[in-house]
Amino acid sequence: MPQGSSHPRPHRVVLVVDENSNPFEMGCATEIFGLRRPELGRDLYDFRLCAADAATRMRDGFFTLTGVAGLEAAEDADTLIVPNRPDTDTPRSPRVLDAIRRAHARGARLIGFCSGAFTLAEAGLLDGRRAACHWMWAPSFRARFPRVRLEPDVPFVDDGDILTASGSASALDLGLHVVRRDHGAEIANHVSRRLVFAAHRDGGQRQFVERPVPDVPDASLAPLLAWAQERLDDPLTVADLAAHARVSPATLHRRFRAQLGTTPLAWLTAERVTLARRLIERGEERLDVVAARSGLGTAANLRARLRRETGLSPSAYRRRFAGAPGEALMA
Repeated sequence: MPQGSSHPRPHRVVLVVDENSNPFEMGCATEIFGLRRPELGRDLYDFRLCAADAATRMRDGFFTLTGVAGLEAAEDADTLIVPNRPDTDTPRSPRVLDAIRRAHARGARLIGFCSGAFTLAEAGLLDGRRAACHWMWAPSFRARFPRVRLEPDVPFVDDGDILTASGSASALDLGLHVVRRDHGAEIANHVSRRLVFAAHRDGGQRQFVERPVPDVPDASLAPLLAWAQERLDDPLTVADLAAHARVSPATLHRRFRAQLGTTPLAWLTAERVTLARRLIERGEERLDVVAARSGLGTAANLRARLRRETGLSPSAYRRRFAGAPGEALMA
């Protein structure tokens, strides 16, 4: 940042690349945290790569990464993304593990994509904490790290200062979740549109796992979801959704579980909270208006739901996110 600038330096995100790391997750981190976004009027993050060695052989020898900073770049990271790789039984570099421990000790946020959970667990930072990992590796992870509270059926876990994503594609889910947590829903929506990717897939949804193909393909929920999203301020119930879809509530529940990994009521509530957040970010200060327009009913319910989702009161959320650059992008 130039001297005399009135803007603080952006939050610094550093990705550690280790021997045999997967380039897909490196690309996900670069896309989300590394791209310049002049249309927002500011940089969201200061992103850089680092590695323990001057030349790092990537997964299966696809290519060799050179020309990135050494591990010293991890020393001033605000968020450190730890390395992942498919050979989970091979110990990580002691130098890398030490850098991760030092980052955690000084208060940096840690992120593990896919098998990055193994790296964090090897560093001894997940004992007694919640974490996600790919369902294929869940048995071996549990055997090696029994003190970690593994949640293998979800795309990602946000455990405060340590966040983990279960698989390669869920690195995008977790990355967008971090942007949303740092900068609000409007900015996260903008980043997701640049990616042509869903803006928010809740961390409580189940991972996509292999299952038998049904004899009769299930009807898509997309038309029903679009219909409901246009009527969030109405007193919609699960029975209303089922009636519009012309199915029983039990059938609708099964379809939501199968296609979205959640229940109709949980989805409807999450959509209403998301709408309430966007209204607050756009400057609406009257809680009764936000509650009514989002379908949450009362200011008291809005406060409870927002605090459960974000850990912030409406006033604290407004101070942090209202009026952020880019708020008109979704208008």
